Amino acid sequence: MGKKLTIGGQAVMEGVMILSPKNYAVAVRKPNNKIVTKVTKLSKKKSAIRNWPIIRGVLNLINMLIIGMKAMMWSANQSTEEKEEKLSKKEIIFTILLSLVFAIALFKGIPYSLTFFIGVQEEVSPVLFNLIDGVIRVSLFLLYIWIISFMKDVKRLFQYHGAEHMSIHCYEKNLKLTVANVKKFSPIHPRCGTAFIIIVFLVAVFAYSLIPSIVLFFSPNFMELGFWWRRLILFSIRVLVFLPLVAGISYEILKASAKFPSNPILRMFSVPGLWMQKLTTNKPTAKQIEVAIASVKKAI
Repeated sequence: MGKKLTIGGQAVMEGVMILSPKNYAVAVRKPNNKIVTKVTKLSKKKSAIRNWPIIRGVLNLINMLIIGMKAMMWSANQSTEEKEEKLSKKEIIFTILLSLVFAIALFKGIPYSLTFFIGVQEEVSPVLFNLIDGVIRVSLFLLYIWIISFMKDVKRLFQYHGAEHMSIHCYEKNLKLTVANVKKFSPIHPRCGTAFIIIVFLVAVFAYSLIPSIVLFFSPNFMELGFWWRRLILFSIRVLVFLPLVAGISYEILKASAKFPSNPILRMFSVPGLWMQKLTTNKPTAKQIEVAIASVKKAI
């Protein structure tokens, strides 16, 4: 099969998207049982900044979000019956943007507000504040995943998620991509986006604890501002400035943990993400594995 490529991907509506260094492929099983695929070439122009540690993580995350959105849009229309009305790009983009706003409100705004109302002040006890904030955030995320896992469509999405991981495992082990071979592997993969999210949650606890001290260092009169102005400034800094930084650091930890799985420090960050995948992946059917295989073959 030649030199191994580093590939990754995600589950989409009734299918799988696989990203390789040169292109990305989406495979979807239509209601008529036929598997359809789409391959999109990636731009060959790459600046040197894409190889810089931390920055490359932010850029890769943005790139993956864009590709993932395009793949989801295409799969959503392919997985519907021919007689059903297709979703427009505007409708899908609006839905995705609304989901992002919902995610920020649920996993950023609510934990932040609850921690304050508990009685812990961010400016006075930043470490304790962010520990509590982090515990609430992770708890909300786990509760959210657990609740939606009972939905029929989400169950199928999680099955395709498992099929994606198993097919990638098979490819990385240099075995022929067949249903029988893919079935030998685990639906859990160390480079999964779910693991990345958990690492982000953990890194955020440490990183966000530095914000009040940094703000006070550059603005000694910060505490003289009104209460709501302080809240707005601190929350905006964590979302607009520190979130990209946390994402970049988390990306480096994810890559390192996949490369050095036995390192005890890295395992402290990676193991919770592997546990989390027990919720976000399900054992796929043979037909779902066929779709994942089709996507991997097209991508490589």
